[in-house]
Amino acid sequence: MKLIDAHTHAWGRDTQELPWRADLLPPEWDGAYTHEDLVRDMDRAGVAESVIVTTPLYGRGRRANEYTMRSIEAHPDRLWGVGLMEFFPDDPADARDALERVTGHPRMLGVRMHAALEYGEIPGDVDRTGDWITDDRLETVWRRAGELDTAIFVFPKAQQLEQVETLAGRYPETTIVVDHMAWPDETTAPDEEPWTTFESVAEHDNVFVKVSSVPRSAEAAGDSRWPYEPVHDYVTNLLEWFGPERLMLGSDYPWMDDWTDYESCLSWIETVETLSRRDRAYLSHRTFEDLHG
Repeated sequence: MKLIDAHTHAWGRDTQELPWRADLLPPEWDGAYTHEDLVRDMDRAGVAESVIVTTPLYGRGRRANEYTMRSIEAHPDRLWGVGLMEFFPDDPADARDALERVTGHPRMLGVRMHAALEYGEIPGDVDRTGDWITDDRLETVWRRAGELDTAIFVFPKAQQLEQVETLAGRYPETTIVVDHMAWPDETTAPDEEPWTTFESVAEHDNVFVKVSSVPRSAEAAGDSRWPYEPVHDYVTNLLEWFGPERLMLGSDYPWMDDWTDYESCLSWIETVETLSRRDRAYLSHRTFEDLHG
């Protein structure tokens, strides 16, 4: 079955031309993970295409997405991108311009909001109740994204899903993609609030969900062994609420390297008994192709 990995990362060496703004690397990681490294890992794992989500180590400035752009240009038939930007410049019009600049490349799919982290030039500590994504100053960004037919990729914790629901209703023309299933952890359960707020979020057909970063969530639930069974009930509920047509599979590699290898970040999907072959096809590639094709 064709595999499109909806969530990866890649970055180059720390150089004078493209300096790292912070030492934000995966656990126990040292140095670069280049687009060449990613494509080699994709080939070994049988992954046809991947999305590089710009890492915060490059900041939010005009060149924050330069390495992602270069990666796409080096592999135009294999790689896509999601960018970062400054959401709160002194002049709100500059945020609109930044959105247009970042998503101007046909293989840049949108911009990411680290809702679960304190806002800053470099995303800060986890903040489960932070509400900066609902700031009125972002209205121009949310509306312009809908006009451009580009997506806003939101990375919330479960406690922030009510904000996602509010935004989905406020901006129905804007596509919202929730990263990492809202990052299930030791504070959540698949059949309890606040994570079950996803059921209400699913009523908005402009919202999609990445089933990604699964090994990390499984570890938080107490069992990080493949095939990450503590996460399966979360996936089953998302399937019921969203249908397979709004779910996408992602690895979050190499951020998962401390937990497992690249292939294992994706192959677990074959073990979920509640997923039919059709469901797996949508998660593995069809939803991505329908949304971004």
